[in-house]
Amino acid sequence: MLKTPSPQQFQLEMVTLEELVPKDHLVRKVDAAIDFEFIRDEVEHLYCKDNGRPPIDPVRLFKIMILGYLFGVPSERRLMQEIQVNVAYRWFLRMGLTEKVPDASTLSQNRIRRFNGTDVFQRIFDRIVEQAFEQRLIGGYTLYTDSTHLKASANKRKSINKEVTASTSAYIAELDKAIEADREAHGKKPLKEAKPATEVKNQKVSTTDPDSGFMTREGKPQGFFYLDHRTVDGRHGIITDTFATPGNVHDSQPYIARLDRQLERFKFTPIAVGLDAGYFTAPLCHLIRERQIAPVIAYRRPNGTANPIKKKHFNYDSNTDTYRCPQGEILSYSTTDRNGYRHYNSDPKGCKDCPLRLDCTKSQQHKKTLTRHVWEEDKEHVSGLRLTPWGKKIYNRRKETVERSFADAKQHHGHRYARFRGLAKVQMQCLLAAVAQNIKKMALLAFLSLFYGVKWAITAFTEQIMMSYQPRFKKYHV
Repeated sequence: MLKTPSPQQFQLEMVTLEELVPKDHLVRKVDAAIDFEFIRDEVEHLYCKDNGRPPIDPVRLFKIMILGYLFGVPSERRLMQEIQVNVAYRWFLRMGLTEKVPDASTLSQNRIRRFNGTDVFQRIFDRIVEQAFEQRLIGGYTLYTDSTHLKASANKRKSINKEVTASTSAYIAELDKAIEADREAHGKKPLKEAKPATEVKNQKVSTTDPDSGFMTREGKPQGFFYLDHRTVDGRHGIITDTFATPGNVHDSQPYIARLDRQLERFKFTPIAVGLDAGYFTAPLCHLIRERQIAPVIAYRRPNGTANPIKKKHFNYDSNTDTYRCPQGEILSYSTTDRNGYRHYNSDPKGCKDCPLRLDCTKSQQHKKTLTRHVWEEDKEHVSGLRLTPWGKKIYNRRKETVERSFADAKQHHGHRYARFRGLAKVQMQCLLAAVAQNIKKMALLAFLSLFYGVKWAITAFTEQIMMSYQPRFKKYHV
């Protein structure tokens, strides 16, 4: 205790990076499980072969970016400082102990100049997903989708009200065909004017980050946000798709396009998809079933009315296409509107002297009107599917996959806030965060497989359910 410590800072030692990095460090597991050499081929067309200064190795460049998301370092300048002193990071990047660390502007300038306007981050994400599929960590039988909000780098008080052009739903063409077919089946004339492709509406726009959207959702913070729409595979929770939108976009809007992209890009053959109540719309139920996939969607309580007698108290007869009220009166078909809803009206003569009229309708014409979507049967089918034992087990897996994925992203990978301004840059952030989560999960699963000798082919709980119920799948779906 009384001995004066001798200075060790200038003592020479024979040591290698291999000795300094712990055997169980995460970067070792990632390096053993993931092959990053494909990055060189993906970005080759963005580099000039015979002109300019020698660039930093693109594989090292992207591994630096991934390190920032893997260990939750939000600042690129701070990340470079961490690489300067962290021997594990240097080992992962194949850098020597005395090798100079690139400047932080190297990352930002490559993003702004070289990678701006390209899909290189999307392609790198896809290649990681393909590696997970090759390692049999993805089944593609159940896909769970949800969205989470990222706080935009914008003050909600710095905004203007502006008229913007909002595009209609992605499924509007199919809906228009269904409306015309339904009107023709009921002997109605076609609608005179086609529904406009776009509409102009007044909304709040940020002066700091115009690409963000002002979000007002029940139980959510109010302000300018982005939404990360993420799809996770049911086997081990590997992220198969991520897509950023402004915070005022409904969850159901981009879903079908992103689902089709996964089916085409990765050749998935899903049996079921698990979604929360925000996706419980008649068009979405119809379009998912049209793709021979069973939608397991949470129940969404309809908007309440002041009338004690509600729509659920009326019985629908599919044979006669009519509704019957609690007093036995018939509500007949009237028309189908542009939004795809059929209108059923009662006879005012029968409602005028009804003892329950004031509890049923406040109409001055003594007429009750009910609406029913042209794809309402699909919605009713999905509602019944959720209550089956098979549907309950599929939906219960959702909290263990996509919700856990978002929790891990926010807690460990800096996914609570948008690091950049602009939709394209936030999309890049979502992709890199998903890449970091995927490679971490792949590395840990590979380590467990090697340590315990476990084969991860079809051992997940959900897939055991799918296999056991698959012979009876058509019974639930058709």
